[in-house]
Amino acid sequence: MIAIDGTLKRRLAAWLLAAVAVLGSFLLVEAYTSAERAADRAYDSQLEAASLTIAEAIQWQDGRPVVEIPAAAFQILATDQQERVFYTLLDTGGREVTGNLDGVVTDALRESAQSEPVWRFVEVHGTPIRLYGRELKSAGWESVEPVQIWVGHTLSGRDALARDLFIRALTRFVVMVILTGLLMLLAIRTALRPVRRLRQLIRQREADDVSPLNARVPGELYDMAETLNALFERQREGRDALLRFTADASHQLKTPLAGLQSASELALQSDQPDDWRRALQTVHDSSARTSRLASQLLSLARLRHAEDSARHRIDLAALLRDTTLEWAERDHAQHHDLGLAALPASAVWIQGEAWSLRELTGNLIDNALRYTPPGSEITLGLQPETEAVVLFIEDNGPGVSQDALDRLHQPFERGGRQDTEGSGLGLAIVDSIARRHAASLTIRSKPGRGLWVGIRFSRTSGEVSA
Repeated sequence: MIAIDGTLKRRLAAWLLAAVAVLGSFLLVEAYTSAERAADRAYDSQLEAASLTIAEAIQWQDGRPVVEIPAAAFQILATDQQERVFYTLLDTGGREVTGNLDGVVTDALRESAQSEPVWRFVEVHGTPIRLYGRELKSAGWESVEPVQIWVGHTLSGRDALARDLFIRALTRFVVMVILTGLLMLLAIRTALRPVRRLRQLIRQREADDVSPLNARVPGELYDMAETLNALFERQREGRDALLRFTADASHQLKTPLAGLQSASELALQSDQPDDWRRALQTVHDSSARTSRLASQLLSLARLRHAEDSARHRIDLAALLRDTTLEWAERDHAQHHDLGLAALPASAVWIQGEAWSLRELTGNLIDNALRYTPPGSEITLGLQPETEAVVLFIEDNGPGVSQDALDRLHQPFERGGRQDTEGSGLGLAIVDSIARRHAASLTIRSKPGRGLWVGIRFSRTSGEVSA
């Protein structure tokens, strides 16, 4: 039973959205960190420029540095966010000459600044700031002693800039995702167009149209199209086989019915009791053949179209013995030497259906009785193998030609014989039962020396519940 399990469009969209979400997450993280780095670079440049401006204003009086912070330095640090500005000037001994950092610059920071400029995030009275410090040499000054200049400001400006840069990146990303989604829907629709075209092509076909599909499909759909063509081919073969079967069945039924009609017409034209008796005998024989043919047709239809029923553990040796003895007592077998070869001493277990296996054995015997002359020897037996067993029947009748051997299991095939009352359905029923049991049918013949038919079953030792 076919059930809907989502759609390809939704699955493709879900996978693509998942991929976009994963990649988008990385891109957003990268955009946020890039915005922070860009804001830090911009504001760090301001701190560095302010430090140089302060350095240019340093003067020496009585061997000590003196500085009046120029307005230009504060203008450099001024932002729309009204940043708080911090600065300090340290002499060579680490003493604060001027500033408002109040001991934030530790000895470790001062020692680090002696070798290279220092950037740090620190806190002043609980307020986080960005701090920049550098040591300036005394070239061009009256004193030869170096000094350190430390400047800093609060983070609101750089945070606002980072947020603005990130929002811009996020806006571009959202626009990109929307455009990607639209393009993705268009791509999915375009990619699934061959599927819709193939579906429409199949829907437009008539119920009895089993011709191959004639369509251009992408490589991913080629196997499915070939599978459909193979299915149509099997349907066409099945339909042709059904038509042939129906025609053959009609022909087989027409012959005895025509005989019944002729016999009854002759009897009606005669007023002699002997003519009536001969007509009644003809009617009886024809009706018996017609009844048997109808029974075989029903059996063949049942075997080919019925669902598999419960399997049981069956002793094939016992079933073969009972069926053969039953047929040996029938009048039809009295003119033949019907018997059993030596059967295995122990039970031969297979998994199967008892009724259909009896049907198989009965059709093998009936087929041999009808297609061999009186006095022929017909022998049934079992050939045990390691994991299988072969049920066989052989006779010393006329056999069939090699050309007809491969067609013997087809319905209404008589091996070229027209001198018997057989319908040609016996081995077709045997073949259907063998297939039902996953067994293989083998037919061997030596014209003039008899026919050998074997069915190879798989053996089992386990119990199979009903």
